[in-house]
Amino acid sequence: MEPQKQSKILKASLIAAIVIVINLFFNYTLSLVYKEPAYDAFCPNTAQVISAPTKEQCVANGGQWNENNYGGPVPVGEKAPQGYCDQQFMCRQAFDTAQKNYDRNVFITLVLLGAIIVAIGNFLKGNGLISSALSLAGVLSFIIASVRYWSAADNLIKVIILGIALLILLWVAYKKFKN
Repeated sequence: MEPQKQSKILKASLIAAIVIVINLFFNYTLSLVYKEPAYDAFCPNTAQVISAPTKEQCVANGGQWNENNYGGPVPVGEKAPQGYCDQQFMCRQAFDTAQKNYDRNVFITLVLLGAIIVAIGNFLKGNGLISSALSLAGVLSFIIASVRYWSAADNLIKVIILGIALLILLWVAYKKFKN
């Protein structure tokens, strides 16, 4: 293989490696520093949950009663069930709230880290390889942050995320490829 082609392959490999390792570093460090909520911490093991055969017992134990429009056959001498108890309703609601807050905070952190890396990459003029790698790592951090938060974000937030991402990509493209 000719030296110039080998050099281009080496540069592309180094850029890809730096981009991947920076983002692995960000995400792994974040998982060590900021713990994700655990479902078991909010909701006890289902085997330990007390049965709640009535609406009153269900609600008193933190559940949600769901009316049952039972239309199937009922054994002779038995009544059709009137409903069922979602015994983990309240604890699941608390877990979902904690998870949404966690996802939002991780999103904000990864976007800030990505912005810092993009800025550093655009201000490093001395080494094109490192500058490109840092800029691409920052862009990938934005993508990872958006993917992680996407399901928790409402539609307006999604539009804002996409708009910011587009502006950053255009800015990076302009800075890197002025000619």
